[in-house]
Amino acid sequence: MKVVYWSSTGNTEQMAQMLGEELEKLGNNAEVAEVSAVSPADLEKENIFALGCSAMGDEELDEGEMEPFVEEVEKFAEGKKIGLFGSYDWGDGEWMRKWEKRMQEAGAEVVGTVIANNEPDEEDRKKLEELAKSLI
Repeated sequence: MKVVYWSSTGNTEQMAQMLGEELEKLGNNAEVAEVSAVSPADLEKENIFALGCSAMGDEELDEGEMEPFVEEVEKFAEGKKIGLFGSYDWGDGEWMRKWEKRMQEAGAEVVGTVIANNEPDEEDRKKLEELAKSLI
């Protein structure tokens, strides 16, 4: 299963690694990769995957790499089972609510979202464990 992320400070990267570990514990092969190393076409053939991005600016997705990637994913998201995750330093998680809505409007089944305030902690790991279970 592919876990694709963009991280500005390393916190969302930690979440991606944690999610990958949880998927592996559940007997799944998890391929964790930065968005720059993956093409949207790599996800098109997948039925289940996870996307992660930290909140940027005014609670938005990263505009340089992740936003264009997500725009492409929206074109084939219908019928896909997707988990979303990311970290933030300010705000209330608006970027994740908007992202979840976008994916749902594109026809994806968003099975869960996990957000961490700054560096993920043990409670966040438990939420990522639940997300991993929802994805399989």
